[in-house]
Amino acid sequence: MEPILQNVARHIQLNSTEIEFFLSLLEPRSLKSKQLLLEEGKICKYSTFVLSGCLKGFTIDKNGFEHILSFATTGWWIADMYSLITQQPGQLNIQASSPSEVLLLSKTNQDNLYREVPKFERFFRILTENSLVASQQRVVDNLSLSAEDRYRHFCEKYPSLVQTLPQKEIASYIGVTPEFFSKMRSRLLKGR
Repeated sequence: MEPILQNVARHIQLNSTEIEFFLSLLEPRSLKSKQLLLEEGKICKYSTFVLSGCLKGFTIDKNGFEHILSFATTGWWIADMYSLITQQPGQLNIQASSPSEVLLLSKTNQDNLYREVPKFERFFRILTENSLVASQQRVVDNLSLSAEDRYRHFCEKYPSLVQTLPQKEIASYIGVTPEFFSKMRSRLLKGR
């Protein structure tokens, strides 16, 4: 449980009673590679913290193409924020990109946490703000940067994933076809 406590400690300080209460609300889960944690059209009931592995948040368009919106690696949180907050059916699928160990915090337990340890409202507000900033920056990047620059940003943000993820997932994240990505990547590697 040390990784999640380190994550929390970056923004709020907890005493031993608060730590014990927080940890009692978490549900550990193991996910196999490609196992869905959340399916589009379902209500998101959990904020998920990644202890190890990698999860991806994505949609599938009417032609069956996958569009990856986010990755969550070790030490990151992931959820369908719209669905979690509104408790309406969501638009995201959340799936393990590799075998993963996660901790689930249910919406009900998160609300209990806010009541019992109010400083967690600050913690999750900071996470939500950071998520909003990252989403806005991603939209701006997608509108203004070349595919090569989007790939460079991906490499900076997720250095551990560059060698471990399938190229088609990286291509989906930066918004290009796998074929274009393969040619672009070859060109970039030759230019080094």
